[in-house]
Amino acid sequence: MKNNEQERFIASSYLKLFTFHQYYLFNFFTHILTFGFGLIIGIILTFYLNKTFYLNFQLQPFLLPSFGLKPPLLTSPPYIPILSTNINVSMSNHKRVIENSKTRKGLSDFLKPPMSMHDMSDDELLWRASIVPKIQQPPFKHTPKVAFMFLTKGPVLLAPLWERFFKGNKGLFSIYVHSQPSFNGTVPQSSIFHGRRIPSKEVRWGENSMIEAERRLLANALLDFSNQRFVLLSESCIPLFNFSTIYTYLMNSTKTFVEAYDLLGLVGRGRYSPKMMPQVKLSQWRKGSQWFQIDRELAVEIVSDKLYYMVFKKYCNPDCYSDEHYLPTLVSIKFWKRNSNRTLTWVDWSRGGPHPSRYIRTDVTIDFLMYLRNGTTCEYNGHNINICHLFARKFTTHALDRLMRFAPKIMQFN
Repeated sequence: MKNNEQERFIASSYLKLFTFHQYYLFNFFTHILTFGFGLIIGIILTFYLNKTFYLNFQLQPFLLPSFGLKPPLLTSPPYIPILSTNINVSMSNHKRVIENSKTRKGLSDFLKPPMSMHDMSDDELLWRASIVPKIQQPPFKHTPKVAFMFLTKGPVLLAPLWERFFKGNKGLFSIYVHSQPSFNGTVPQSSIFHGRRIPSKEVRWGENSMIEAERRLLANALLDFSNQRFVLLSESCIPLFNFSTIYTYLMNSTKTFVEAYDLLGLVGRGRYSPKMMPQVKLSQWRKGSQWFQIDRELAVEIVSDKLYYMVFKKYCNPDCYSDEHYLPTLVSIKFWKRNSNRTLTWVDWSRGGPHPSRYIRTDVTIDFLMYLRNGTTCEYNGHNINICHLFARKFTTHALDRLMRFAPKIMQFN
């Protein structure tokens, strides 16, 4: 009896021991499987998060400013969104290369100016135009161009003459036309002015809308990085020399051409308002022609200006014609060292009145054109020369016939 109880006890002990080992082995393998699955999931998550974090880290400087620091204004290119989601990020010779397997968005897309008829507001346009690279030497080859900016009421009246002027010089110039929004005329597709009209607003003679239009033209022209010289023209302007002469004259000049002078009397200092102080003092007040020829550096300064522009917008209204005073005063205050204080556009005010002389068919003679081309002397890059005006106004459409006849011989077109 006693032996039977001992045997049952031993059997029970073995059974408990066996059950314990089974339970231990089950728990052991359960933990092994759990650990294995966790390890695999951890490796997958780590690889995915590392890849995602690395991509976000690379793109973060383009999307958000640094914490605690404001991004520098008007010095860096605007952020261009990446349209495709299929992006591979690689490292090669310590240089980051972002490749888009569908469509590359690189330097060429950034440099390509938008269509002339874009949908930017004035504020957006001026902001984008004011962006200036810190690195002066561009990492690409380009041919400097002259931007010819026409401020008109309707069409460019002397377009056939300008067509002949531009012919054969593709790639050396850009054209921009700011006409009244109400103008609904068409331009032949064969014309060099086709598609060159920019978004415009109404311009009224003698009002601040005139300098707004000038800034709008400059801003549109600045969107093309190849434009290095900027010429403001009206529909009644003509070129006095062939393209190569004008191009060389502008590109080689060490000065800008904004006419500025101090004039006593009612039409000079008499237009000044003491309310412009302290930004503009009477001794700084200047007058001059609105038809300028400037470089890219000054063009950026003009579209970026808010201080002096707002002063003129508030205190220079008819009979204080801001188009005759804003730029001459601004340039004389801030950029006088690089300015010639003269314009390259000839105009005759000798007859008096609010408008200069107009020239019709009978006024256009060989002697008259020769006088406009070489009748005065001036300083150019430290030397006295007799080529002081490259353009002239105001010529009517009635003068076009004779101008077309004399252009090949006198102005040496083509």
